[in-house]
Amino acid sequence: MPEGHTIHRLAAEYHRVFGGQAVAVSSPQGPFADAAARLDGRVLAETDAKGKHLFLGFDGVDSGRWVHIHLGLYGKVFWGHGPAPEPVGQVRMRIATDDAYCDLRGPTKCLLVDAGEKQEVEARLGPDPLRPQDTGDAAWKRISGSRTTIAALLMDQKVLCSVGNVYRAEVLFRQGVNPYRAGRSLDRAEWDAIWADLRPLMREGVRVGRIDTVRPEHTPEAMGRPPRQDDHGGEVYVYRRAGQSCLVCGTEVRTEEHAARNLFWCPRCQA
Repeated sequence: MPEGHTIHRLAAEYHRVFGGQAVAVSSPQGPFADAAARLDGRVLAETDAKGKHLFLGFDGVDSGRWVHIHLGLYGKVFWGHGPAPEPVGQVRMRIATDDAYCDLRGPTKCLLVDAGEKQEVEARLGPDPLRPQDTGDAAWKRISGSRTTIAALLMDQKVLCSVGNVYRAEVLFRQGVNPYRAGRSLDRAEWDAIWADLRPLMREGVRVGRIDTVRPEHTPEAMGRPPRQDDHGGEVYVYRRAGQSCLVCGTEVRTEEHAARNLFWCPRCQA
């Protein structure tokens, strides 16, 4: 499932390509056809994202002006230049102009919602490190009283949204926090450091489109090591590096399944 930086990047890309333009909206697959007909020819006025939820806002619609998209495990977005060709496969929603088109395939959600329903979705989510207006206070209130591990809490979108398995593993390593510590065992300074670290890390992910978390002194160039070879891409400390040497201390990176997800950490740096 894409992490939050991917969704925020998508929101920016939809706005860059289609923002302020009247667009053709269709649902070749069919399930979104009625809503697409209401939006067809309308102006894509604004885009928004919170956590792993993407919102596309259209002008000129009496109600239900927001398309709410959640990609889930299988959703993908495909971009093209020039006039849109005949759709191939299961395209849930297509947005197009004479110059560009975008096909949405396989999302968990693609619904037309009104402003109140959008707010309800957002209210169910914890603060998002990628939204400038959000702070870590609400997340700290839940974390500080919880017996649940900090590793599980960081993946709970009701506590903190946008963070996925990669950023979870990496920020805990960077802050030297053992993933199995209970949330309530952290002090406020530790939580503030995690929150403050996530914000620039994830903003950089939005900017470049991949997750890089190693500090300058641990890059391949600085350490004289080969670049990481992984279909995930990006230079990281522990994520998917089980059995390899920690870039900082040389200890073997460990992995275990925790709360139905693979957890990665260094037992020495995160003792």
